[in-house]
This record gives sequence, structure tokens and C-alpha cells, in this order.
Amino acid sequence: MRILIGVQGTGNGHLSRCSALAEELARYPQVQVDYLLSGRDREGYFDVQAFGDWQWRQGLSFVVKDSRLAIRETLRRNQWQTFWNDVNTLDLSSYDLVVSDYEPVTAWAGRKQQRRVIGMGRQYAFYDRAATLHIHPTQRALLRWFAPVTDVVGMHWLPDAPHILPPIVHHRGEPMAREAGKILVYLPFEPLSAVHKLLQGFDDQQFSVFHPDAQLQRVGNIQYFPLSRLGFAQQFSSASGVISNAGFETACEALSQGKQLLVRPLAGQFEQQANARCLSEHGLATVMSELDRDAVAQWLSAFSSRAARQVSWPNVARRVAEWLADGARQPINELSRSLWNDAELNDYMDLLKRG
Repeated sequence: MRILIGVQGTGNGHLSRCSALAEELARYPQVQVDYLLSGRDREGYFDVQAFGDWQWRQGLSFVVKDSRLAIRETLRRNQWQTFWNDVNTLDLSSYDLVVSDYEPVTAWAGRKQQRRVIGMGRQYAFYDRAATLHIHPTQRALLRWFAPVTDVVGMHWLPDAPHILPPIVHHRGEPMAREAGKILVYLPFEPLSAVHKLLQGFDDQQFSVFHPDAQLQRVGNIQYFPLSRLGFAQQFSSASGVISNAGFETACEALSQGKQLLVRPLAGQFEQQANARCLSEHGLATVMSELDRDAVAQWLSAFSSRAARQVSWPNVARRVAEWLADGARQPINELSRSLWNDAELNDYMDLLKRG
């Protein structure tokens, strides 16, 4: 069997999730898996060894300007002619299965060649209605247009719909001892100067900041790191709390490790807005609508009185790899039901209700 997996490279959450899946698929030597990455310049990828000799295409990406999703800039900057040429020249005839983690080249090539394409990942949770993921029908239509698929495998914190699985969380290395007062900060869409200003004055904390514009240096109690998935995992493991945008994968990692979580959803990005609303409603995170020192201060002061939520999910990557290696024959609703049952659903829902 031969499988092509398209990976959306604009966010590190896609790379993390697909790396976990790649490690599990490597357990099946009878299955040849090829990976196609798009969404950022080829030299902008790091820590992608799990994908072997991966292919690259330019793809499509969303433009963020002034901490907001910029639709006009997104339309202007993307190389549409190159994108459609890549779609038209990607030959899928040798593949038994095509999977897209919201990667548009593989998705659109599959549509043009009338192939079965499995859409897997967070964005596909929004593809159909789900009780705790409220978006406008126009937004749902945009999500469906960006990377169209025939089969939908969404991921969410709640068993809201038959197409939804629990999250894939990539656990890397041995867990490290937690350091009291250490906060990991990952706000890649905010100006680095604004992040520095946000954190100044909290002298009792030690901040580990990962940012695409950062250089390795220490400024007082703030340690800056360039982006690195392995370095991020090490610093993340030893942190007591996390301040981040409201991306799905970072929140999943924080919840799986029982860390206090403060999120700032990206303005104009309806997926992050929906994530933040769901996290807040179920007591899984604190939300600030903008970079707000008072909100950070209140969140830090409540550490000792507020118990962090720790959520245990089954090894979803292993089960999805097994499902794909078997030709993805089991109906998705059955796979969903099985995984949520393994998550000891009654206890899990009781945990969320206590929020």
C-alpha cells in the first residue's frame, strides 16, 4: 500500500500532529508513506526528520498583519498561478490513499482527479456542525473550499459529532521536572516587542519565549529562543503554565500535561476565536482578548488557588495509523466511538462539567 499525506506547513501544530502520525506509520513496513509539505518556504521548515525525503510545494497560506488575519493581503500575496499549476501536475495515480492535514495542493489534486481524499486534523472538525464549535456558515464554506476532501476526520476536545476524534498529541522525550514560576510563552503572531512589554515587571516568574523573530538570549528573567520543535518541547515540559495564541495543538499539549493555560485568540481568525470560546466555557483555559498585562497578572495570581486541568486521551496517532494501514475501511463514526470510549468518556465529561 502507498499513502500520500499532505501537511499544512503554516502552523507548527500541523507538523507536530503529522510527525506523531509518521512515527506510528513507520511501524508498518508494508506501507509506503510519502509526505508533501506546503504553506511556507522550503528553508523555513525545521525538525521534520519524521517525514523522510519529503516533497515541497508553495501551497497557500494566510497572512497575519498587526496581529489580525488579513484577508486582502492573503488574496494578494498568494501565488495563485503556481498553486493551480502544482494542483494540475501532482499525479496521484500511484497512491492507494490520499490524506490532507488541511494541505490544499493534495486536496485539490484529489478533487480534480476524482480520488478519495481523507481530511484529517483540527480544521476538519468545523467541516460539519458540532455543538461547541460555533462558526458562521460562510466561514464553514471557506474552510471547505480551502482544502476540499471526500472523508472528514476532525479533532476536538469534545465528542461533539460522529466525524470527530480526540486530539493527536505528540509526546517527545521524557517528561521533565516542573519548575515553579516558569511560564512558556508562544505568541508567534504578535510583535516580539509587544511580547517583551507584556512580560516586563513580573520579576517572580521565569519566562521562556519562543518566537520566529527571537534570537537565543536572556533579558532579565526572560529567556528568548528561536523556533525549534525539540527545544520547545523541552521548555514546555518543565513549565508550570503556558501563554499562547489559541491554536489547537498548543492547547492540547498544555491540557495533556496539566498546565495552566492563558490564551489570546488571533483577531479575525474564526478558528482561534472558536477554540478560545470552547476552552473558556469548559474551564480549560483563561482567555484574554488582547495582550493585557492586567489579565496576565490576574492569571498568575490565581495559580495557587486554581487547579490545572489534566486530560488523558488515548494514543490517537497509533489508532489512526492502524486505520490507515488497513486502508481506512472502518467507518469514521465507528473509529470515533471507539476512541472516545477508550478516553473513559464518562469520567472525561465529568471533568469538563466541573469547569
